[in-house]
Amino acid sequence: MDPTIVDTDRYPLDSAELRARVHSELAAEGCCVLPGFVRAAQVDALRAEGRGLAPFAHHEVEVVNVYNTDPDPTLPAGHPAYHRVPRGNAFVARDRIPTDALLQRLYTDPAVQRFVAAAFGLPEVFELGDPLSGLVLNVVVPGREHPWHFDTNEFTVSLLTQAPEAGGRFQYVPGIRSPRAENLRAVSAVLDGDHRGVRTLDLRPGDLQLFAGRYSLHRVSPVEGGHDRHTAILAYSARPGVVGTAARTRQLFGRVTAAHTAPAGSGRVDQLLI
Repeated sequence: MDPTIVDTDRYPLDSAELRARVHSELAAEGCCVLPGFVRAAQVDALRAEGRGLAPFAHHEVEVVNVYNTDPDPTLPAGHPAYHRVPRGNAFVARDRIPTDALLQRLYTDPAVQRFVAAAFGLPEVFELGDPLSGLVLNVVVPGREHPWHFDTNEFTVSLLTQAPEAGGRFQYVPGIRSPRAENLRAVSAVLDGDHRGVRTLDLRPGDLQLFAGRYSLHRVSPVEGGHDRHTAILAYSARPGVVGTAARTRQLFGRVTAAHTAPAGSGRVDQLLI
């Protein structure tokens, strides 16, 4: 554990009490935020690091649905997959992030990985085998948003490095679907504007967020003001060697590598749409 980055006085990562609290909150809410996870003295450096990486983001506004799938005319009328909106966020791939960056040091820290595993009730977590998507910086520029969607990974760990002046709020509906049920009616209701079950978070730079995003519909609302919203995504898996599909990788990063040759859906934990 690197105590110069993580506020270990506030968050002793090997503490059974802390691990149990986070695990309990995740089980109940699908989300847990640890304010000030990064030491205050490092927040400015973290922000500067994100600003330096942002120019490497792949920007390509796409029209997508919550599953990030292509149109499928065999789906029944009214299916939420037909609800398509612009996706305006961009990603900096891991191979653009220097190995000595604060973000890389956090992502590869064994103590952080053990803490994440305990938080999600797993014996161990692994860095993704994907050379592009294991660790990324999510960039949302003013006027754009990351619309409602589900994650491919069962869980996500993220760290806000720069907050926007306004907007750009993280919103989610915990556990709206399960490994056994898409719950299409509830998903459609949210997309149609029924936000009674939506929760909104006010995150600050240095806050760590642990989130079960595969089963919780979520978005980042439109960013407003004069500067971007930057979030580092530390992606782990319960299985080693997980690599994204070529189609999804090209969608996010505009390119693929030799590693992106696995059959579509390999490594999945369920048969949901994404």
